[in-house]
This record gives sequence, structure tokens and C-alpha cells, in this order.
Amino acid sequence: MDCVFCEIARGESPASFVYRDDAMLAFMDIQPVNRGHLLVVPRIHRMLMHEYDDVTLHRTWQLVGRLALALRHSGLPVEGINILVADGEAAFQDVPHFHVHVIPRNPGDGFGLTFPPGYEDMPPRPELDAVAATVRTALG
Repeated sequence: MDCVFCEIARGESPASFVYRDDAMLAFMDIQPVNRGHLLVVPRIHRMLMHEYDDVTLHRTWQLVGRLALALRHSGLPVEGINILVADGEAAFQDVPHFHVHVIPRNPGDGFGLTFPPGYEDMPPRPELDAVAATVRTALG
């Protein structure tokens, strides 16, 4: 399977690295939303977040937190940070290898989220409780 993140991990494709260790990579996104936009990628290839073991996920999110703080201290313009995971094609995942975007944000930078019609209409509490029960059951 061709995977650009696996190629980067093997040193076969270039990347501008911020961090590398035996399990994790962090490098600049080649299509950044803003200057300083980073990708955090486990070296092991898995498409979706739930396919990783707890240790890898812990290391991923620990590195995300460290990098978010580093961006704030970097001198780059950073008034906020979005942490974004596109987990699956329907969620706009465009590289089939789990990764986390760490995106510096500033007012008026042009990046945003669009909410669907009816978003402002809050569902009644019994509906929220029913969905919570469904997910709780799946959680085990």
C-alpha cells in the first residue's frame, strides 16, 4: 500500500521534521492552514484512531500537547490552536494513515467550521440521554 506518511517515516519522502522518535513523528503540513501547521503521526501504519493501542494513543496526544505549547512559545503568531483529527473518509481524512493536525489560529485567518442547518436547535434532554445510553452500552 502506498502511504505518504509511511514513506516519510522510512525516509523515502521528504518532510520538515519538528520531532522524531522510535514511535512518533511531527512535521510541517505541506498545505498549511496557517504558518506553523503541524502533523503528528505514529510511525506504525493504521488508518483509524481506534486501530491503535493505548500506549501509541497516549504518546500521540502527549506529543500533540507538547507541540501546541511549543507553537505558543515559538514566536509565530498564535492566538489559539485547533487540534483536528479527520478519522475516516466521511470526516475528510485524505491520507489513509491516522494523524493529528495542530493548527495555529489567529482572528480573521479565514479558516473555520461550518455547522449544518438546525445546529442552533438543541435536542431535548431525553434524546441526549438516549444517545448517551447507546454510546455507554457500546463502551462496555
